[in-house]
Amino acid sequence: MNELSKARATVLEVGEDGVAQRIDNYLLRRLKGVPKSHVYRVVRSGEVRVNSARVRPDHRLQLGDRVRVPPVRLATAPPRLRRTPPRGPPLSVIFEDPALLVIDKPSGIAVHGGSGVSFGVIESLRAAHPRAKLLELAHRLDRDTSGLLIIAKKRSALVELHRMLREGEVNKVYLALVKGRWQGGAREIRAPLHKAVGTGGERRVAVRPHGVAAITRARPLAVSPTLSLLELQLLTGRTHQIRVHLAHVGHPVVGDDKYGDFAFNREMARLGAKRLCLHALRLELAHPLGGALLRLVSPVPADVQAVIDFSFEGDRDG
Repeated sequence: MNELSKARATVLEVGEDGVAQRIDNYLLRRLKGVPKSHVYRVVRSGEVRVNSARVRPDHRLQLGDRVRVPPVRLATAPPRLRRTPPRGPPLSVIFEDPALLVIDKPSGIAVHGGSGVSFGVIESLRAAHPRAKLLELAHRLDRDTSGLLIIAKKRSALVELHRMLREGEVNKVYLALVKGRWQGGAREIRAPLHKAVGTGGERRVAVRPHGVAAITRARPLAVSPTLSLLELQLLTGRTHQIRVHLAHVGHPVVGDDKYGDFAFNREMARLGAKRLCLHALRLELAHPLGGALLRLVSPVPADVQAVIDFSFEGDRDG
């Protein structure tokens, strides 16, 4: 029986393999056989403590932290359900070396399991590379956003990437097709964001005066009477930042089923825009270990490019 399923609380000391991991992911990897919903519940309820303090699910651990885990129950699923995660569609590799892996994530695939998703990109990668000592997400993309995603293959690279992301040393550029004619040229959207998590784990973000600072730089590449094509640079990295900021200024992303214009989305779907038209286009950063400058580009997906070509044929004035 798993040692963490006994009736008494267990205290774990965080080693090198747990540094910079979120507490929820740290527990999910150690509580094998425990339902994910139960892990998230004990974290959110405060039954899990780090150095005797309550923490949020996104709390990141440090070397030597002491994690108190309450008694937990093992899942009773039959052995046949303990299967290898499905590989899914092939993941195009944009860059790889001993420390980093950068892939071109397709739209419609979650970066990790949870909240109703059994397996995501990271689980599939671990299944495909069972001998890899470490494969961890350096950042996230929404499930329906396509494009460049960084995975760390060394703990030292992951810790440095997290620092670089916090301090704005990674230049992330996106491409978005949005509703409406963008007025004027390039400008910054500055609107504080507040994130709420529902009982089912769904994240919802809104512009609120008491939210955290968030800045998105937008530049029009093409405009028409009903659509605009924007290049967007994240100056902060908040959850759903681009989607919420663009909806806030009256230009929701085409295909956004959470913050978008649903009637307009249905019209665009008839024209071929059947997904969120947001793509992580470019990354520019110093290599977290070697320091060499990396400039990485993901081609615009064919389905999005087809909608762009149709929408702006002979009508580009941006």
